Amino acid sequence: MAMNAHEIDYEILGSEMQCVEIQLDQGESVVAEAGSFMMMDPDIRMETIFGDGSGGNGGIMGKLMGAGKRLLTGEGLFMTVFTNAGYQRQGVTFASPYPGKIIPLDLQLLGGKIICQKDSFLCAAKGVSVGIEFQRKLGTGFFGGEGFIMQKIEGDGLAFVHSGGLVLERNLAPGEVLRLDTGCLVAMTATIDYNIEFVKGVKSALFGGEGLFFATLRGPGKVWVQSLPFSRMADRIISASRHSGGREEGSILGNLGNLFER
Repeated sequence: MAMNAHEIDYEILGSEMQCVEIQLDQGESVVAEAGSFMMMDPDIRMETIFGDGSGGNGGIMGKLMGAGKRLLTGEGLFMTVFTNAGYQRQGVTFASPYPGKIIPLDLQLLGGKIICQKDSFLCAAKGVSVGIEFQRKLGTGFFGGEGFIMQKIEGDGLAFVHSGGLVLERNLAPGEVLRLDTGCLVAMTATIDYNIEFVKGVKSALFGGEGLFFATLRGPGKVWVQSLPFSRMADRIISASRHSGGREEGSILGNLGNLFER
């Protein structure tokens, strides 16, 4: 069966702050989120487009609707297509926006569809569709950390998403259940049953410091879990900036020093 998406080669570079270098043959293209571009060879040409350029939007109105849906996931109206306009193989590199890992996803081997958290999509071979996935369960939508709307990546080519911190892959057998913090879910195959479970026990719910809800994932399928959600990292940075008072980290007095300031 012929692939609809362009066939691209790639290499992921780095450890904590990763980037993905994609090699394109003549005429091949990759589509990326605005702001993820890092560098490219001379014969690579850039073009800003509505939507994802997958070709399945059905005219100008379809493209406008597809671009409008992207706003619901927190993304912009436009994406950028990078095409090799030369005769020799050329490279283009995209960088992760914060410390973590870049996850390569071969959609042809993953059932043709991946559901992932908002803002996690980085880039993909042209022909891959990037849309939205509504959570049909009321509890999941309200308390799932990602709300009613998640990103949906469909097609038969390569796509790349990024996570925070370390990323772990789990293959769940039919009926096997995995519980995790709602913000730690990066991506999952479409066969995973995603739900929300209330933390049992009043003391655990109120004083456990881990929130009131678990994300409950039931197999069969594959799950990608991140160790450091961006929201958790941002909360720690904001909290530290509020309590530091502008003092150096090595200060012996710490916050007590504020008592002696006028």
